[in-house]
Amino acid sequence: MEIIAGIPVRKTIHSRLPEVDFNKLEFGKYIADHMLVCDYAAGEWKQPQIMPYADLSISPSALALHYGQTVFEGMKAFRMHDGRINIFRMEKHYDRFVRSLQRMCMAVPPKDIFMDGLTQLISLDEAWVPGQQGNALYLRPFVFASEARFGVKVSDEYRFIIFTGPVPALYADPIKVKVETKYIRAARGGTGFAKCGGNYGASFLPTQNARQAGYDQVLWTDAKENKFIEESGMMNVMFVINNTLVTAPLSDSILDGVTRDSLLTLANDLGYNTEERAIAITELEQAFTSGTITEAFGAGTAAVVAPIKTININGIDFMLPKYDEHNLMFNLKNKLEQIRLGIDADVHGWNYII
Repeated sequence: MEIIAGIPVRKTIHSRLPEVDFNKLEFGKYIADHMLVCDYAAGEWKQPQIMPYADLSISPSALALHYGQTVFEGMKAFRMHDGRINIFRMEKHYDRFVRSLQRMCMAVPPKDIFMDGLTQLISLDEAWVPGQQGNALYLRPFVFASEARFGVKVSDEYRFIIFTGPVPALYADPIKVKVETKYIRAARGGTGFAKCGGNYGASFLPTQNARQAGYDQVLWTDAKENKFIEESGMMNVMFVINNTLVTAPLSDSILDGVTRDSLLTLANDLGYNTEERAIAITELEQAFTSGTITEAFGAGTAAVVAPIKTININGIDFMLPKYDEHNLMFNLKNKLEQIRLGIDADVHGWNYII
């Protein structure tokens, strides 16, 4: 055991890195050698530690397993053009993590444990950060209620863990989506803005149904009337209508996507028109009929940009025009990648370089 930047570190003696084919990555398959673990009990966070990645031992009565107190973040670190490593928008991810935990009545890890822990963990597993274009090291900080008690209550004990793994970009090819009007992802006043486990588990059935019907994902609509588009699968969704980049406004039923915010900021920087407003299903139908919709895409950490080629509305498939490298979504994606790789200037201070 050694101490690095105030964090005890126990290094693995058997790295799994030789098992990884960085030219054939699968999302979620490979996990780097180490993880950070920090426990909360008796009203305080204990000393964080970095140790070899391994299985956990928890009680079957741990509250997270029964009442859903579990929250995660999804982030990425990138190998820059000069070989340095960049953790992208770490502070914004921490702020969202805090909001999610507060909504679920969970203890919040201090910012220094979050940021210093990530920095030291990635530095230790630096060789796991891919150098191939489009690939990244995915970062998964999460907290779960670890108290062993089966009564319905807010937990008094939590475990904070960070693990990482190399990933490719998702949805490189355009996808087909179906507007969902029976099931909902989130309702106003609920937990839609939080990255808690229940939001994702509840989405599996309608997504599975859509895939059985030949689609890749669903477009979620509002819970009150099922008239307005909110998100696309696990991502925010954006449209180009009348040469304007349009996306639904943030609310407590929509995730405050870091990629969404980044793309909107870059679009404004580049002089494109943007609007954050309600988008009705009927507006989409009219835009297809009039030919004023030219792009649709999901925006999220995993995919960055997921082009949409087909939108099924009330049983009818509407087709988007064929995309090429000149489309707005790819201009924004390329600009974002150039910033993250350190090729273009980081004027907004998004990069946290190790």
